[in-house]
Amino acid sequence: MPSRTRTTLNLAASLAAASLVLTACGGGDTPKAASGAGTALKGASFTVGSKDFSEQIILGRMTVEMLEANGAHVTDKTNIKGSASTRKALESGDISMYWEYTGTGWITYLHKTKPIADQRQQFEKVAAQDLKKNNIAWIDPPAPLNNTYAFAIRKDKAEKLGVKTLSDLAKVSKNKRNEATFCIESEFSTRDDGFPGLVKAYGIKAPKSNVKMLDTGLIYTETSKGSTCNFGEVFATDGRIPANKLVVLQDDKHFFPVYQPALTLKQEMLKKYPALEEIFAPLAEKLTTTEMQKLNALADVEGEDPKDIAHDWLVDNGFLK
Repeated sequence: MPSRTRTTLNLAASLAAASLVLTACGGGDTPKAASGAGTALKGASFTVGSKDFSEQIILGRMTVEMLEANGAHVTDKTNIKGSASTRKALESGDISMYWEYTGTGWITYLHKTKPIADQRQQFEKVAAQDLKKNNIAWIDPPAPLNNTYAFAIRKDKAEKLGVKTLSDLAKVSKNKRNEATFCIESEFSTRDDGFPGLVKAYGIKAPKSNVKMLDTGLIYTETSKGSTCNFGEVFATDGRIPANKLVVLQDDKHFFPVYQPALTLKQEMLKKYPALEEIFAPLAEKLTTTEMQKLNALADVEGEDPKDIAHDWLVDNGFLK
């Protein structure tokens, strides 16, 4: 993952002063934040949204609990189907906030065709332009995780073929064409930031007979088996990558856009409640790609409830007790 420069935030005093209380999900004893009972958002009301996959729902539930812990009344509208519907809900005021990805903001909402390789620069450009054009604020810093497209291969096969990067894959596709077999989604097969663009950028040789289109879940299992394909299109934070003993190839030419999540909301709301930045900055900074893979695996591999996953993570990381 490309390195990024973070803005140093002096949050210790603010967080120590703000004591937190959490309304328990589903009743029972009321868990409390490590610093006590909080009033930073007392009297405020928010509606939290998310998209409809595990990572987003987990992030949304973390947001619900942290807002409640700071005294706010929260309506949970997580699990909205699709990016377009979730963004529209934010713009219309149906939801107050949700976590969006920099790559999605840059390409889908700002209609830019060329991604910026440096993560920090990409975030700053997205945040500045979305604020200027749409009055949408992105809380800084974003999470360091990068849920971008990637290609994965079984660890033992990667060692056998000597592949660590997508440039290595391109060499295999030219010298050992029968080993360069691919499992991809149908949408990925037509996107400019998907397979057509990747093949062109890296000079990968991929005859149609070497490419199989599968549903997302099947890609992970079939790549793990190695009979249908050696190289599978994946999402970098998916917990099924380690669960299936796969390794991700480095995008050494930075072809794929950066997809860092940050909490997005209307600028007027952030101005009204500036404490939101202090509340969510330390949470975001702990969400690395490896950490998110673990959380996603609990949902997608182990079958745990995203609500429970979010709550337990907040407790384990000292945000709640």
